[in-house]
Amino acid sequence: MFLLDAHLDLAMNAMEWNRDLRQPLSEVRKREADWADKPDRGRGVVTFEEMRKGDIGLCVATQIARYVKPSNSLKGWHSPHQAWAQTQAQLAWYRAMEQEGFLRQITTQRELESHCKQWRMASARSGEASNEPTHTSCPIGYVLSLEGADSIVDPSYLHSAHAQGLRAIGLGHYGPGTYAPGTGAEGGLSDAGKDLLKEIEGLGIILDLTHLSDQAFWEAIEIFGGKLWASHCNCRSLIPHQRQLSDEQIKAIAERGGVIGVVLDAWMMHVGWRRGETTPQGANLKLERIVEHIDHMAQLLGNAEHVGIGSDLDGGYGTEQCPMDVGSIADLQKLEGLLMAKGFNQDQCKGVFHENFMRVLVSALPKA
Repeated sequence: MFLLDAHLDLAMNAMEWNRDLRQPLSEVRKREADWADKPDRGRGVVTFEEMRKGDIGLCVATQIARYVKPSNSLKGWHSPHQAWAQTQAQLAWYRAMEQEGFLRQITTQRELESHCKQWRMASARSGEASNEPTHTSCPIGYVLSLEGADSIVDPSYLHSAHAQGLRAIGLGHYGPGTYAPGTGAEGGLSDAGKDLLKEIEGLGIILDLTHLSDQAFWEAIEIFGGKLWASHCNCRSLIPHQRQLSDEQIKAIAERGGVIGVVLDAWMMHVGWRRGETTPQGANLKLERIVEHIDHMAQLLGNAEHVGIGSDLDGGYGTEQCPMDVGSIADLQKLEGLLMAKGFNQDQCKGVFHENFMRVLVSALPKA
C-alpha cells in the first residue's frame, strides 16, 4: 500500500552521518562496520531502494541544524548563522538527489497530484513486469520541513526558506530554543516565537507541534490559525514523558483538522527504555506496540482520521533502537496486516498509510 512517511531525516543521514542513500542498504551498513564504538552505526534501515520496496512514494524530509547557546549543553551549532548554513548544505544534497532522479520536491497541489499519479502508474508497470509493485523508477517525492526553527536567523530567512520550498516547520527541538522550548525544557513561546508564528501562518507553512513544551504547545495552538500537524509523536498515556502527546493535546490537534504521525524510536514505545542498555529483543519490542498507539488515538477520537506514520527511522538510531521486526523501512508495510488484525478496515488503513496526512497537505499547499 502507498505510504506517506511524515518524518525522515534524509539529509542529516547523508550530510552528518555520511551515508550514500543511493546505495543498497547492505553497502551502507558495510561502510560503517568498523565504527564499533558507535552503537547506532552499521545498523541503518533507510535507503532509497528500501523506501521503494516499502512503497514509500512520498515523505516529509527534514532540514535540521540546532543552534545551542552557551548555557545549552546539547550538541549543536554555536550560532544561528552556522545552523542556517548547515540547512543550506542539506538543501544542496536534496537538490543533487533531484538532479540524479532519486528525489522530487513537492511544493504545490498540482505537483502533489502529478507525483502520486506517476508513482502509482510506475508501480503498476513494475508489478506487471516483475510482480514487485513496490519497486519503481519514479523519483520519491518529498515535502521539505525544518525540524526546529533556531536556524531561522530572522523572519527574512523564513521567507527565503519558503521560496526554497519549505512547507512545514517546528519551532523547537531539544532543550531551550530561540523561539520555543523543546523536549526536556519548560516554559512558553518567546516574543520572537509568537512573531514567527504569524509569519509562518502568513506564508501558509504547516506548523509541526512535535517537540514543543506543554506551555509552548498550548500557546501555539491559540496563536496559530493555519494548518498544523505533529509529524512524529506517540501517546503520553501509554509512554509517560513530555515528548509524547497527552490525550488533551491529541484531541486539540484533531479539532484543528491536524494529524499525528506515530514514531518508531524505541524509547517512545517501551516504558523504561535505557539507551545503550535495553535491546529490542530484551523488551520484546515489535510493531504491534506502535499499533497500540494508533488504536489509542482512534479510540480516543472515535475515528482513525487523525493518525498517520512519521517513523523517524534512522533519526539518530538504527536497529538497536527500533522494533525487532523492522530490518528495513520497507517493513512498515507490515503495519497494514497488524492494523487489520486489530480491527481496522481497509479504508482506515489507507487513512493511516497516506490519506490523512495527504488531506492536510492538499489543504495547505498552494494550487500551483
